[in-house]
Parts: sequence; C-alpha cells; structure tokens
Amino acid sequence: MNSLLKIRRPIGSFYLQRFSSLLTYASNEKRHEASSLENPNFIHSSAIVHPNALIGQGVSIGPFCTVGSSARLGNGCQLYPGSHIFGNTELGERCVLMTGAVVGDDLPGLTVLGNNNIIGHHAVVGVKCQDMKYKPGDECFLDIGDNNEIREHASIHRSSKPSDRTIIGNNNLIMGSCHIAHDCKIGNNNIFANNTLLAGHVIAEDYTHTAGAIVVHQFCHIGSFSFIGGGSVVSQDVPKYAMVAGERAELRGLNLEGLRRHGFTATELRSLRMAYRKIFMSVDANSVGIEERLTELDKELGQVPVVCSMVQSLRDSFAENRRGICKFRHWSGS
Repeated sequence: MNSLLKIRRPIGSFYLQRFSSLLTYASNEKRHEASSLENPNFIHSSAIVHPNALIGQGVSIGPFCTVGSSARLGNGCQLYPGSHIFGNTELGERCVLMTGAVVGDDLPGLTVLGNNNIIGHHAVVGVKCQDMKYKPGDECFLDIGDNNEIREHASIHRSSKPSDRTIIGNNNLIMGSCHIAHDCKIGNNNIFANNTLLAGHVIAEDYTHTAGAIVVHQFCHIGSFSFIGGGSVVSQDVPKYAMVAGERAELRGLNLEGLRRHGFTATELRSLRMAYRKIFMSVDANSVGIEERLTELDKELGQVPVVCSMVQSLRDSFAENRRGICKFRHWSGS
C-alpha cells in the first residue's frame, strides 16, 4: 500500500504541472491579444523554435509546438498547442494552425501559404506525395493562396516532380478528411465536403461544389460552377455548370440552384437549359455526333457568353490528352 501511494504522488504532480502550464499559456494568449504592441511575440517555454526560423511580429506559438530552421512565419500567425512547421515553409500573415496540424516537410522544395489561412486539427499540409514516380531528393512544391479553411484531418501533398506544383487558390473551404493529391490545381471559392478525395493531377476550376464521400480519378477536370453528388465516383471530366452523380458519375442536368445562388440571370439560365437540351437531350442525339451538335449550337446561341463558355468546356474535354466527359443518358424521343 505504501509503495502505491509513493507512486501516485509524482504522477499527480506531473499532471498538475502540465495543467498549470496550459493555464499559463491561455492567460498569456489573452494578454497577447489584448496588447500586441507591449508583447509583440509569445513563444511558450515548451515550444521548440529553431534560432534560424524567421518569426514576424505578433506571432503566438503555443506549448509543444515545433518550428524548423527554414520556416518563415508572417505577422500575426498563431500556432495552437502541438502544431508543427517543418522544412522550407512560408506562412503569410495571420495564418492559424490548430492543435496537431503539420505544415511542411524536410524535403527539397517549398511549401507556401498565403494570408489568413486556417489549418484544422491534425491536418497535414505540404508533405511528400504518394506517387511511386517521385524520386527521393527531387524538389517538390505546394502553393496555397489566401483565406482558405482546411479542416481537421485533411491532407494536401506536394508535387511529384520539380517541374510541377500542387496549387490551391483563394477562399476555398476544404472540409474534414479531404485529400488533395500531388500536382492538383484547385481554383478559387470551391467547397469540398467531407471525404472528398482528389487523385493526382486533378484540376478543379472555380466555384465547384462536392457533396461528401466522392472520388475523382487522376487527370480529370471539374468545371466551374459544377456540382458532384454525394458518394459519386468521377472517372471523366465534369463539364462547366453541370451536375453529376452516381457510382460511375453521370450527367444529371445543370447545377441550376448553384447558378442561381451565384447570381446567374433568368435569361442566362434559360439559354443554358436550351443549350443543354440540344446537346444532351436531342431526339437525334444517337445519330449525330457531339461535335455536330456543338457546331449547330454555335449558330443558334453562339452570341450568349455563358453558352459559349459551356461549349468550349465540352470541346476541351474531348481534346487528345483529356478523358472525355461523364456519361449522359440518351433520349429516344418516345
């Protein structure tokens, strides 16, 4: 009994010390926010910050964080307890790393984050790709723009070769457990719901929206203002303005609700619906090739900018190095 009591005392003291340390950190954080001029930086005593790291003004680094020798942190960045920055990594101003987040890797190359990005709990951003073609020692790159929110357990990988880079634009919401693989190009104002998985070299344009648990095959293109239904497996391009869904995703029409929310006019929507019917719901769709239908559409609605944009998106998908578009249902006219 006495030996058990002797063991319990130091364990209790250990946790009390750790708890006291975290309370002190929280108190200092509030003081730091209230008076950043008097105390421009706060670095917790348990954090490991390499002396060669470049730290801006008003930076807060919490308990048990790691900041590597080649890291550069902009003004106002905040690292919550247990977050880490490795390798040649640049953070813009006012970036936030939540608990457990990891940004960068000790690899040749560079990871760059712009301003006002939030990296969620235990997200992993800017690490080595999962491509067998990657050669150890090659430079690899990741560029992330401004105002992105990358939620918990998401993963974003660097490029697979020095001549390419993974790119994330601005104002994207990447929800929990999403994966963006090597060499992907993500535009602006996209919403990827939980468990959206993008394979290598996928291109997502602007204002795309995915529902949860979707998979996109490598080298596919996702057109602007498109919507992908939950649980879909996308193995070919998603045309601009379109809505697709299914275990092997098929065209289900236009993303009309999304287009309305983004300010498309009633006239534009009518023109797009007319164009969609002529391309995909024509009675003679089985006997006339899609290029003939697009050419005919150019004559009828070629003066409408949104229709021209959709037609060009379709033509691009049938280029030699592309995968074509998602399947669509043929109409018999009966």
